[in-house]
Amino acid sequence: MARVGVLLLNLGGPERIEDVGPFLYNLFADPEIIRLPTPLLQKPLAWLISTLRSSKSKEAYRAIGGGSPLRRITEQQARELQSELRQRGVQATTYVAMRYWHPFTESAVGDIKADSVDEVVVLPLYPHFSISTSGSSFRELQRLRQADPAFSKLPIRCIRSWYDHPGYVLAMAELIAAGVSSCRNPAAAHVFFSAHGVPKSYVEDAGDPYQQEIEACSILVMAKLEELLGHGNPYTLAYQSRVGPVEWLKPYTDEALVRLGEEGVEELVVVPISFVSEHIETLEEIDIEYREIATEAGISNFVRVPALDTYPTFIKGLADLVQLAQAGPEVNLDQAAALPTQVKLYPQDKWAWGWNNSSEVWNGRLAMLGFSAFLLELLSGRGPLHALGLL
Repeated sequence: MARVGVLLLNLGGPERIEDVGPFLYNLFADPEIIRLPTPLLQKPLAWLISTLRSSKSKEAYRAIGGGSPLRRITEQQARELQSELRQRGVQATTYVAMRYWHPFTESAVGDIKADSVDEVVVLPLYPHFSISTSGSSFRELQRLRQADPAFSKLPIRCIRSWYDHPGYVLAMAELIAAGVSSCRNPAAAHVFFSAHGVPKSYVEDAGDPYQQEIEACSILVMAKLEELLGHGNPYTLAYQSRVGPVEWLKPYTDEALVRLGEEGVEELVVVPISFVSEHIETLEEIDIEYREIATEAGISNFVRVPALDTYPTFIKGLADLVQLAQAGPEVNLDQAAALPTQVKLYPQDKWAWGWNNSSEVWNGRLAMLGFSAFLLELLSGRGPLHALGLL
């Protein structure tokens, strides 16, 4: 029987307060997260942003106990998935590869090689493909594979996205149904999907399928929810966690909450649709920040649906995905990371002026570069502003 390594890809998170700064640096040093005209600017800008954001981020992590639970939950998911697969007769060993914090992808690849598995199934814990999540993790695997002759020979099958898989859809609907049923008036409860946002340019310029997959997923989940409850519910899809001056996917979660409050919504069932584990964006951003905004907007009952974590229906769905990948046509790393539009890491081919998406992206980048230059001059004490006597 073939020995199968199942590689789970996830973001990672700082486990201690002192990890916050280095984690943020790793995050913003990835050109899939912040795309600049030249790679020479990537690391200096990552250092600057991580330095400026570190204090605020540390406060957020202190509010949820001092660190992210993401590694602990992901490793528990891996154990549960391995047990489920072995019960089905699959000789599987699971591995966890975090993109921006421990255990890093290199560590997982080293463990896979040491265990001498026969093939690898790569399963991103991002149901919906995006350049900045699954795409970045796949690209990191490509880099390691190209640099390692032994790893490059190992057969790899990738699961690109699985937002429409019946096991995932059912697991989401079951958890939402419990939240809706807890409301005073279940039939009138408003289901509120909050997905992690991405810059609008990723979708419009780079062909990122993320928005399309999120929207299709919410429709599937609502249809399954109606089947479980026997009645339909109104719902809204919004996007959270935007960073920087450029436009991200809309509507924004905070603005949508205010609008629903103004429309008289009293009971809100909040669903972290793009997150399969509890972490900073569910425990702090949704549970604390957005709950406060909703309460101030007049929403009296704010019910937050838990993340999937190790929910049994979800784990069974992941096992189904692994077995489908083994039985189906091979999807290699290049295919898994592909986008409808060819994307360069530093992709600027032309300037565009006026109020359009391209100009907004450029304006945002120029603002970041100008601000970076200003701060660097403040820190160094030298530069054109000092020469002109303005500093």
